[in-house]
Amino acid sequence: MDSLVTVIITAYNSSLFIAETLDSVLSQSWKELEIIITDDCSRDNTVEICQAWIDTHKSRLMRAELIVSECNTGVAGNANRGIQAARGSWIKFLGADDTLKPTCIEDNINWISDHPEIKVLFSRVEVYRDSFLKENLINTIPGDPFTPNGIMAPGRDSGSQYKMLLISDRIHFSPSVFINRNTIVTVGGFDEQFKTLEDYPMWLKLTMNGFRLHFMDRITVNYRMHSRAINNTDKGYLIKPNYFRSENFRKLYTYPYLPFIVRSDQKFCWVVCQVFRFRSLNRDKAFNRWIKDILTIYLNPFRYLIWVKKQFTKNLQQKEYYY
Repeated sequence: MDSLVTVIITAYNSSLFIAETLDSVLSQSWKELEIIITDDCSRDNTVEICQAWIDTHKSRLMRAELIVSECNTGVAGNANRGIQAARGSWIKFLGADDTLKPTCIEDNINWISDHPEIKVLFSRVEVYRDSFLKENLINTIPGDPFTPNGIMAPGRDSGSQYKMLLISDRIHFSPSVFINRNTIVTVGGFDEQFKTLEDYPMWLKLTMNGFRLHFMDRITVNYRMHSRAINNTDKGYLIKPNYFRSENFRKLYTYPYLPFIVRSDQKFCWVVCQVFRFRSLNRDKAFNRWIKDILTIYLNPFRYLIWVKKQFTKNLQQKEYYY
């Protein structure tokens, strides 16, 4: 196995944190590394910070490259530029406000060496608020990834994972992903139609093409929650804003492959949830949660049909559509 690993850092207006991110790569116990920093037309001094860092530290790396886009293309396009420039056999994606644990790359490489069938590997992520101080640790995700109904359950194959992902994105620890470069190229990279929805389409493409998602029970990444994050989810929303921007994605990636009842359930929920576009109703409060349950569960005829279907479905492969 080629020992060179590429760390792709996707940056956009990341001047506050990117030096810390870069330092965490330099501090890796695994030394055969190249860094690709791909900047998505930042309006702050991210590019200047990155160039200065490379000039200072490039002699300690196998290779370092800074790619600067002249226009903003979104996370998917930004990541694809990094993939095109990568020379390593394996890729570690890293957000420009996150950091790697010191043995992150070594742990992943050792695990893959012991399990050569793996092409896509996830692990645990520690979630912090604002800074990576012990007192700012919020939690570690995922909780128990190996539960029988979980996507990483032992014995579950790529087809089974794909059926579960059609229902919803089950991967909430995406920052940990470690992936074979040829594998991600084989499935066409990230879908640039969806500028801020890069991960979910990728997991669907991988599993649909027979690549099982694997899990290593190690903590490898520090994830930072802060107000400037693109994917910040700590704003007290009942329904995250991305949900209202994802219908075109579902029409392309999930609806055509779902059973009629499940597809109808999701479309019904999409329609009734439009009322939560109003900010006052989309605050995560008890009264709003009660309204949401009434609309999406108790008044939803397809939810009852799904319940009945589950009672008469004994085959696990079929039940996955109804989790």
